[in-house]
Amino acid sequence: MTTVDLPLLPLGRGRDLSSEAGVDCPGDLPAASDPDLVERARAAKEALGDRVFVLGHHYQRDEVIQFADVTGDSFKLAKDAAARPDAPYIVFCGVHFMAESADILTGDDQQVVLPDLAAGCSMADMAALGQVEDAWDALVDAGVADDVVPVTYMNSSADIKAFCGRNGGAVCTSSNADVALEWAFDQRPEGRAKILFLPDQHLGRNTAVLKMGLTLEDCVVWNPHRPNGGLTPQQLRDARMILWKGHCSVHGRFSADTVDALRASIPGVTVLVHPECNHDVVTRADLVGSTEFIIRTIEAAEPGTSWAIGTELNLVKRLADAHPDKNISFLDRTVCYCSTMNRIDLPHLVWALESLVAGTVPNVISVDAETEKWAKVALQRMLDLPAR
Repeated sequence: MTTVDLPLLPLGRGRDLSSEAGVDCPGDLPAASDPDLVERARAAKEALGDRVFVLGHHYQRDEVIQFADVTGDSFKLAKDAAARPDAPYIVFCGVHFMAESADILTGDDQQVVLPDLAAGCSMADMAALGQVEDAWDALVDAGVADDVVPVTYMNSSADIKAFCGRNGGAVCTSSNADVALEWAFDQRPEGRAKILFLPDQHLGRNTAVLKMGLTLEDCVVWNPHRPNGGLTPQQLRDARMILWKGHCSVHGRFSADTVDALRASIPGVTVLVHPECNHDVVTRADLVGSTEFIIRTIEAAEPGTSWAIGTELNLVKRLADAHPDKNISFLDRTVCYCSTMNRIDLPHLVWALESLVAGTVPNVISVDAETEKWAKVALQRMLDLPAR
């Protein structure tokens, strides 16, 4: 299968009309800061009442978050959507793979709307189904496929989740990745078990080494853009973790140098980072955890304490605003928004809500029945994991 790499454009700097699937709001909308636009969103949401349920991801803009019925990470929001079966319209203010997960977990009579179809995820796009199927063929050729369990991070497309479901694997989140890896290793004979971890190499590596007791030498990286992933059959046979060469464009920006600089400039600072960060950043941090873990940690922190947080800037700013009694810094020298998440802005939300009021359902995200079937298998395996 031929794959095409799509350009990743910085926020506000150009568009690629040949690849973007986004939509423009019709008509002359006022600027996002215009109070009339805020009122339009409020009026449309009020007119829809219980027929609409608006989900807001933690990394979303404040202008959009104010209209969310619930906020959370991708999996929490998908579960929240499934818990509202009476709402025919789910407006997901996040990115494409999140809306897919919501469609998989909600009823057939519910429709999931993504206000801008160009709100994708560069990490999820780094693992295309054809590439993963080619990698699996290479594992077969190396004689190790029977020992491999595929595990995909929640931040992946529906067809990658379905691939894992069809091949005995599961989905994981950043908060239960260690439990998922432990489960996966238990699915194969001891000493032979291997995991193909998709699509974020950093979460896979950090979990395997820091929580599972594996070494960096136990991990190899499969590069889908190189023949045979850039690995020899012997490397595949020796490895315990086969990490897909993918990463988060936001969390991958944080550097060990910045951690060291902040420690030197802020006495007593606690460094708190997401496990999607590079291994050298995570090993220098004081605390590592999911988005929800980061939020809970700051909420429980003592007044007057200092924190440097390595995750998306919208969330860090929101935490700083909500906790003025704490000194909260961003773990980067420059702005680090998620550019694709930020495509969901107030004009697009207003357009989506007003379209629903007018009887038109825009930008419906729909996963085909076969993909949904196997993706649900992988998701259910995750849901069946023991809680810790």
